[in-house]
Amino acid sequence: MNFIVICATSIFSYLSLFILTKLMGHKQISQLDFFDYITGITIGSIAAELATDLEEPWKPLLAMIIYAMVTLLLSVIARKFPRTRKYLNGTSVIIMDNGKLNRESLKKVKLDVNEFLVMCREQGYFDLSSIQTALFEYNGKLTILPISSRRPTIPEDFQLNPKQETLFAEVIMDGRIIQKNLQQIGFDLNWLSKQLNQHGIRSYEDVFLAVCDRNQNISFYKKEDK
Repeated sequence: MNFIVICATSIFSYLSLFILTKLMGHKQISQLDFFDYITGITIGSIAAELATDLEEPWKPLLAMIIYAMVTLLLSVIARKFPRTRKYLNGTSVIIMDNGKLNRESLKKVKLDVNEFLVMCREQGYFDLSSIQTALFEYNGKLTILPISSRRPTIPEDFQLNPKQETLFAEVIMDGRIIQKNLQQIGFDLNWLSKQLNQHGIRSYEDVFLAVCDRNQNISFYKKEDK
């Protein structure tokens, strides 16, 4: 009997955690700020307790709901009153600017020089002289603005105006045409048949995957021969 009850409370705990996480938004599974981090850990711990509390499961459930409601309330406050964001989420701190490394800023964000260098290397900056400004964001990530002479070249530097790229959609998958995707990018079966003929493919059934965008850029990946 206890086994069945534990299974039932575990499923109930999982569903409760899923629903509350959906209500709190996708930040819980992306880059977390301070309060999201606390809430995520606490609710997960309470959910584990809920799965094994056979006598009074409503208590941990109530605690989970309260934590979720507080998180939502803080989110509303931060959205309605922008000035409160620096107190709730924190602010960005300039770690390096104009070739000067700010020691006090490193202390403020509790980051040592080695950690800063690792974060720079993770973004491809092995030479600090190529960095104009480095910001330590409130979500724990480092944002880097390179000096002008070291930044990646863009088409505007050569006075070029390339055509805007669009998202690719799967139009054939495992030998089956996905007509919904084909229609969404503005094409039909006749157009797809012409593309197959131009690429020397006899039938869409021979295609493992085909992707296409609105600019008629299409790529075919044929099935491997047995």
